[in-house]
Amino acid sequence: MEVILLDKVNKLGGIGDVAVVKPGYARNFLIPNKKAVKATKANLASFEERRVELEAKAAERKGVSEARALTLEGKTFTILANAGDEGKLFGSIGTRDIAEAISAEIAVEKAEVRLPEGAIRHTGSFEVDLQLHSEVVVTVTLSVVAE
Repeated sequence: MEVILLDKVNKLGGIGDVAVVKPGYARNFLIPNKKAVKATKANLASFEERRVELEAKAAERKGVSEARALTLEGKTFTILANAGDEGKLFGSIGTRDIAEAISAEIAVEKAEVRLPEGAIRHTGSFEVDLQLHSEVVVTVTLSVVAE
């Protein structure tokens, strides 16, 4: 299925690109989230009329994300957790817990937290990436301390 991208989508393209994707991906993710529309002649014409407006909105969202990144850069956040004598946690710390700890200072959604190695299961200091925009990634330090 061919779609016209209304926003930058990782591994697909930028605003205005025509991408070929699987129908389910288009119907269930891209179109409902207003990241794309079906590639028809009418939609192409409509997109060209709105191109400047869409690019301005995308630039504004990126600017807001960069401002948030500057406030978060180099910060250290602490999470208290129940742990055993050897530093192993009873349970784990996931993206929701990290987002709540950071949100005490600046609003961060759990979908923006990236944990490529999975949940944190022991005490210590960890580098956590926050993807605030498709082009803006900031790294913060997370310190997990036993209660």
